[in-house]
Amino acid sequence: MNWKEEHKKLLWISGLFLFAYFLPVGTARFDQAIDEALALARWYAREHVILCLIPAFFIAGVISAFISQASVIKYLGTGAKKWAAYTMASVSGTILAVCSCTVLPLFASIHKRGAGLGPAVAFLYSGPAINILAIILTARILGPELGLARVIGAVGFSLVIGLLMEFFFRNEEKSKESLVIPETEQSRPLWQTAFHFFVLVAILVFANWGKPADGTGFWFWLWRSKWWITGFFGILFAISLMVVLRLDKIPVLLSVGLTAVAVVVFHEHPVIPFMTAVVLTSILISRTEGEPQQWMAATWDFTKQILPLLAAGVLVAGFLLGSPEGGSGIIPAGWISGLVGGNSLFANFFASIVGAFMYFATLTEIPILQGLIVNGMGKGPALALLLAGPALSLPNMLVIRSVMGTKKTVVFVILVVIMATVAGLIFGAL
Repeated sequence: MNWKEEHKKLLWISGLFLFAYFLPVGTARFDQAIDEALALARWYAREHVILCLIPAFFIAGVISAFISQASVIKYLGTGAKKWAAYTMASVSGTILAVCSCTVLPLFASIHKRGAGLGPAVAFLYSGPAINILAIILTARILGPELGLARVIGAVGFSLVIGLLMEFFFRNEEKSKESLVIPETEQSRPLWQTAFHFFVLVAILVFANWGKPADGTGFWFWLWRSKWWITGFFGILFAISLMVVLRLDKIPVLLSVGLTAVAVVVFHEHPVIPFMTAVVLTSILISRTEGEPQQWMAATWDFTKQILPLLAAGVLVAGFLLGSPEGGSGIIPAGWISGLVGGNSLFANFFASIVGAFMYFATLTEIPILQGLIVNGMGKGPALALLLAGPALSLPNMLVIRSVMGTKKTVVFVILVVIMATVAGLIFGAL
């Protein structure tokens, strides 16, 4: 018997026993924290999963299945024009829809195969920082100002950090060979893929169109008409399924008819016909071999990878920080406002350091930040954490160090922390 392993098991069992034994069940703050965790989970399920997350998963699946990664990565080589390499690297997160875990092997691959250090680091940062799912949820939940600031900051950071890394280590990079990527044959014209992608994004945007504060004008008309507009793009989506993906016309038209019946019967509850369309679409593309099945597989991969982590993150965030309805979690609001409240240099620097070293599973930074903001976190430190967190964590740093060495990793981390702090100060002052 391996007594060392048995001792570890004993320690785990003892720790779990002590945790259960001393649970403060019955105390007011603990019971309220449990209620807030469940309240936040219910709020997320009702407000963001069906109309926001599910369409976003399908969009991410389109990106993963229909856009060749090789066709993007080839622009990052040292032989490519600098403006093209950095432009592609800075927006690749939206195109590839990679998370903070997926970007590491891609970064290691392109770096070792000859990609320039600057474009490779720009890709490393921008990949998870402007993940399309994260941007959509940031704007939807934390507000369009913070969502826009995250996009601008992430793209700007990737360019500046990449250029600075290339400058600091320019002598070491001179001997690199050009990155060569074999050409891949495209299965359809680019405009068809772009049309399919655009229609899905339009459905996502209009299905989640929020009611403006002013009850008159163009934006209010858009809100009142949002389901008619969403239905119009739904028809375009059906056309795209038949023309772009070449699905059998009869099942597609039958699905359109069933969705229309759901609209008539449940017109006061538009979520029901929306989910009807989602279920029928899932059945159609999962039963059609080739790219449709690849699309469904990619969508399902994103779903099963992200939803459990997001659910766990929501419960933890609600327990620790409370729900957006105003309840308090287990951590007193005064502690949070004292550390990251306002827009001081310390608050922004502290948020940047926490974001850089703390591990955030994909999208879990959003419910955590939401709870922090409700409890007094300033908008500047919130942006600082958003800009420092996605591309970095202590586990990520260890992997990055194994790829490009200790010195380059330390410089990269310092640049991210300093720039996130400065960006938070500027955003908080606006």
